Amino acid sequence: MNFRLYDTASRAVRDFVPLEEGQAGVYVCGLTVQSEPHVGHVRSAVNFDVLRRWLTASGYDVQFIRNVTDIDDKILIKAAENGRHWYNLAYSMKRELDKAYDALNVLPPTYEPGATGHVPEMLELIGELIARGHAYAAEDGSGDVYFDVRSWPSYGELTHQRIDDMEAAQDADPRGKRDPRDFALWKGWKKESEPETAAWPSPWGPGRPGWHIECSAMAEKYLGPAFDIHGGGVDLRFPHHENEQAQSRAAGHPFASYWMHNAWITTAGEKMSKSLGNSLLIPNVLERVRGIELRFYMVSAHYRSHVEFSYEALDEAATAFRRIEGYVERATALVGELPESGPACADFVQAMDDDLGTPAAVAAIHEVVHEGNKLLPGGAGPALRGNLASVLGMLDILGLHPADPAWRSGGAADERLGHAVDVLVAGLLEQREAARQGKDFATADAIRDRIKAAGIEIEDTPSGPAWSLAGSDD
Repeated sequence: MNFRLYDTASRAVRDFVPLEEGQAGVYVCGLTVQSEPHVGHVRSAVNFDVLRRWLTASGYDVQFIRNVTDIDDKILIKAAENGRHWYNLAYSMKRELDKAYDALNVLPPTYEPGATGHVPEMLELIGELIARGHAYAAEDGSGDVYFDVRSWPSYGELTHQRIDDMEAAQDADPRGKRDPRDFALWKGWKKESEPETAAWPSPWGPGRPGWHIECSAMAEKYLGPAFDIHGGGVDLRFPHHENEQAQSRAAGHPFASYWMHNAWITTAGEKMSKSLGNSLLIPNVLERVRGIELRFYMVSAHYRSHVEFSYEALDEAATAFRRIEGYVERATALVGELPESGPACADFVQAMDDDLGTPAAVAAIHEVVHEGNKLLPGGAGPALRGNLASVLGMLDILGLHPADPAWRSGGAADERLGHAVDVLVAGLLEQREAARQGKDFATADAIRDRIKAAGIEIEDTPSGPAWSLAGSDD
């Protein structure tokens, strides 16, 4: 494999050389489960799901970790505003997030660690940093522990910044800090404003972990002190990923070899976010298009390209995907069955190996579909079957295979699924009628038997054959 990716740390496209041959360890920062997920939230999951699928298709054994931040300032504030326990809010929003991932056919990670389940690992890492002289407990009695950015000369190397040019960290009260840029590793419990359930025992008193230490500890627990790829949204580069890398390497752990960051989905030129009030929640969007069409819309853009969301663009993407889907339906009707996924064409492979070039990969699918449409008048044959198998193989890599069981969850998909069945059955009935006209009654009967075996009843009427599901009252 000659997979090249843009490494944001070196700001260059580099050949992917894994730490272990045939293995790929990927860690992606998941979401803070404080509210319902919107389109901007799930883009990262879709983009890195494509990365995972491509690595797997290329022969790698992929360990894919995506965490959940289930304790955080934002969760505590949102829960208090709504009169809920913070863990109740986090749990319910995690369920909403799972529904959104399922609706877009995002594969479950190898492991999905939650921050609250890994406090011991975080305490251990903080202890290592203190022992090495890179962290300190605040002397103001707050119970806070900070990373000493001045103690680590390489601080700022991920985002290519100088410490003196950075703004002060906003993650804790600055009174206990030696430098305003020092960031919190541990936050002492604020008895007057925080619930007791949001505090864990530690050598520095009850409290909870800082955001950055969570991901370092979880990544290293499941992938080891050195792993291949760390990913997340571009907004996480600083301070989150900068701080992750600094604290892990200061503790003597090599951490990630490559950094990948997906761009935003924007509305009116601004990052889609809850604070702007322009969030587009997944269930609302799926009232307009199917999950597979929304995924196609996201996949069609390069993961490093900012996308200005509009329903017009979404509708255009849905229409484009339906053209691909229509070819799959017509070709399947002629072939007689859905073939197994076949090899991708050379242009698709070249595009995906070039930093996950999905726009060019989608263009390659359209070109193969175009060639396949030319084969349809000739009927079923090896060329058509091979073309269809290749299209399905490429769609599968992008998570867009129309027959994937993930798309059979009902709801918004029911209408399109019914349409797909209608087209497939109609195609078989046309073949049956052509066989009857040609007095090839053996073939006509074989087609009828195949349709009946699928649980579909046929009635020959004066206006032509009609079909219904066996046992249906319609």
